[in-house]
Amino acid sequence: MPVITDIEPITQTGDGRDSEGLYPIREVARLTGINPVTLRAWERRYGLIEPKRTESGHRLYSVTDIGTIRRVMDWLERGVTVSKVAQLLASNTACDDPQPVANEYAEWQNRISSALAAFNEPELERLYGQVFSSYPAEVVFQGVFLPLWQQLLKTRDVFGRTSEWLLLDGFLRGRVQHRLQLQAMDARQCVVVVAMPELCHELELLVAGLLLTHSDRVVRVLAIGQPLDELSLVCDRLEPQAVVLFANHALNTAQHRRLERLAQALNCSVSLAGEAANVAQEALAGSSIGCLGSEARLMNQRLDADLKATQGS
Repeated sequence: MPVITDIEPITQTGDGRDSEGLYPIREVARLTGINPVTLRAWERRYGLIEPKRTESGHRLYSVTDIGTIRRVMDWLERGVTVSKVAQLLASNTACDDPQPVANEYAEWQNRISSALAAFNEPELERLYGQVFSSYPAEVVFQGVFLPLWQQLLKTRDVFGRTSEWLLLDGFLRGRVQHRLQLQAMDARQCVVVVAMPELCHELELLVAGLLLTHSDRVVRVLAIGQPLDELSLVCDRLEPQAVVLFANHALNTAQHRRLERLAQALNCSVSLAGEAANVAQEALAGSSIGCLGSEARLMNQRLDADLKATQGS
């Protein structure tokens, strides 16, 4: 889709501002990464910003407007819907207050828990669809479903919880696998995601793979139980640009050494993701192994940087 700039000739300084310190919509789009169509929608539908207008009707944005746009972006990235952001800004709610988001997620989790307790899979399917239509994938899983899945996993000693956990686990694994199958297999980059043995569950591995998918890369998630000593054979066939090892439990000394030997044996970049990566950064600081972390945005940013560095070398 072509970018609509909506700009008229105005006297500008060298940094894109006009002489009164106002920015045209093209420059605001460049500074914030939000396209002009979305900026107009935020103004017309939700009243999130109110740019000034020239005599011919073109929009000009102040530094305050740009700050508001970035606040909106922060809320959206944390999973708040656009309509709720408008309410928060109108009531002058502090942007660093996570309570509205936490309450919103808890409401979904309560409804999902009720469906699980009744073993009502059609209702579970309906709620899953509603959550996915309201939030990006990282919020759907890391904000709503996985915390509930983890809570049920930790309380499996309570009568009935194991059955509820199994229902949710099987349901989510099926939905994530389906979404992974919808990737464009002709993407120019390939990333292989594989579990460190016995350090994560299958659902956690699948979700990590899904959250690393991107329009210009295909993610191949290898099955739980994939032998690491056969990974070089798999990579010879798939020719990935990167291999991401996933673990949600800390690596011991032997596992660290195994990971380092694996990185030396593979002809591509090797990274560690998951909770294990959050605690292994210092131990792996001097190695060629990257630590992607466990949060979706951070994982993707670091993987993107790693892939760019590999291409440039």
